[in-house]
Amino acid sequence: MPRYRITIEYDGSPFVGWQRQKNGPSVQAAIETAIFALAQEEVRIRGAGRTDTGVHALGQVAHFDIEKDLADDTVRDALNAHLRPAPIAVVAAARATADFDARFSAVKRHYLYRIVNRRAPLALDARRAWQVPVPLDADAMHRAAQCLTGRHDFTTFRAAECQAKSPEKTLDRLDVRRAGEEIEIHASARSFLHSQVRSMVGSLKLVGEGRWREKDLAGALAAAERRRCGPLAPPDGLYLARVDYGGD
Repeated sequence: MPRYRITIEYDGSPFVGWQRQKNGPSVQAAIETAIFALAQEEVRIRGAGRTDTGVHALGQVAHFDIEKDLADDTVRDALNAHLRPAPIAVVAAARATADFDARFSAVKRHYLYRIVNRRAPLALDARRAWQVPVPLDADAMHRAAQCLTGRHDFTTFRAAECQAKSPEKTLDRLDVRRAGEEIEIHASARSFLHSQVRSMVGSLKLVGEGRWREKDLAGALAAAERRRCGPLAPPDGLYLARVDYGGD
């Protein structure tokens, strides 16, 4: 039975998240419906990451098995035809080896968080970035962010409903960059805790405002207490940017 790997871009605004749920439309359910329309087979796809309500993706990866042996371009184009008008696009499709698993074969995940730092409301980027009206010091945010890289107990930046077995994670990268009125925060790790990126971004915003210093962020991390976390950044600005696999 052929296994297909697909790379997906989506606007998460109208969805309850990646994972199929009973309380609203999900990205997973929309793609599974498109696969059924293509192959007349009911399948359950597995994604590399379970993005939350309102979170977007530039490079989500998923895999599925179907009986039909189809050309890669046929799978991509047919799925996109059946997905219309949902804001989901299959940007690539390819045959994968039988042991490929979109979730468990991943070696690194990359997230992007977008802040638009201006007083005027967002028109084009509404629901696609976090509009912060007060001035932010991106350089201070970047310097402070480096205390979070490496292996730590990230309990402070972990959602209460997180199901991970351990709060310990290795954060490989946390960079903050300004380009005009936009601030980009790039985070990379093999895996993340539930709401970890949004929690870190909310705390970094306090640094950017001058309400926290680097030592306050480091102290919050060391406390390993959820109540020490800054405000949770909204989902609007978060994107699953890319997933890396060995051999890519």
